[in-house]
Amino acid sequence: MALRQQKPVENVTIWLPINRTATFQPVNWHITPEGAHCGIIKDAGDDPDVTHGAEICATVAWGHDPGIEIRGGIGVGTVTKLGLGLEVGGPAINRVPRRMITYSVEEAAGEILRGRGLTVTISVPNGEELAKKTTNPRLGILGGLSILGTTGIVKPYSTASWRASVIQAINVAAANGCREIVLSTGSSSEKFAQKLRPDLPEMAFVEMGIFTGDALKTSARNKLDRATLCGMIGKLSKIAQGHFQTHVAGNQVDLNFLADLALQCGASPALQAEIRVANTARHFLEIVLAHGLTGVFPLLCQRTCQQCYNYVRGQVAIEVILFDFDGNVLGYSNS
Repeated sequence: MALRQQKPVENVTIWLPINRTATFQPVNWHITPEGAHCGIIKDAGDDPDVTHGAEICATVAWGHDPGIEIRGGIGVGTVTKLGLGLEVGGPAINRVPRRMITYSVEEAAGEILRGRGLTVTISVPNGEELAKKTTNPRLGILGGLSILGTTGIVKPYSTASWRASVIQAINVAAANGCREIVLSTGSSSEKFAQKLRPDLPEMAFVEMGIFTGDALKTSARNKLDRATLCGMIGKLSKIAQGHFQTHVAGNQVDLNFLADLALQCGASPALQAEIRVANTARHFLEIVLAHGLTGVFPLLCQRTCQQCYNYVRGQVAIEVILFDFDGNVLGYSNS
């Protein structure tokens, strides 16, 4: 908008992936006929986020080729390892933020984009320093932060209130007659589960996040008939080992455990060795699929199911569903 008008924009409103809008006040404008630059000060509420108060910047300039090109600038990390779902060598800007950027730029550009190109460069002035406080370097994201997100907003939860909200959601579902609940490890797995179980009311779906143990204990306390755990490879691999608080800072994905599962499904010594040095749980998933070793997935679900069933001492029937990153079911088990 500023590039078109050659003057700052006081406020800007964008659509978020959860079908609502958000309005921001850009700061630190710099505008020329060739490009426009501004920033937004991130407000993470009381969420324990190292980027709270950081300036997230965008520079939009005329490009050489038609269409919109998204680049990472200063303070945005570069992907150097497999297993993150992003191109190695490219900027650590995930798919949902890319879609949001593309949609908003197309909307603002309108007619001027026809036959022309725009380059959008995202940067975080102190991102490289902030990234040292994250797990990015361990994951092979070097030189800065990741631009993440699945909803477009950060939920301003402290850890205590997040845990309380999970317990409350299960209590409410039980109080309103739900005998079965679906516990998801994140927003994506919850969305996949809702498509899989359209017969259940919305309140039956609870995003438990990292609080697996609290969610299971609350389900048992409410004498529910069944709890279905839905998640992706990383979180389920932790629960399968008996970790019922699955925050990344609390326990890492155990690649030796995953390699042992692969061994039970016939993995060769070479494949086991490859798994043990994988970058992430997602990388493990890619390796297994590439070698057709799909028996690992139901085995992982069986282990997870047994751990959860033992945790609630058989007071609640347990189901486990493992999704891939596109919502396909990879594995299933029940008690």
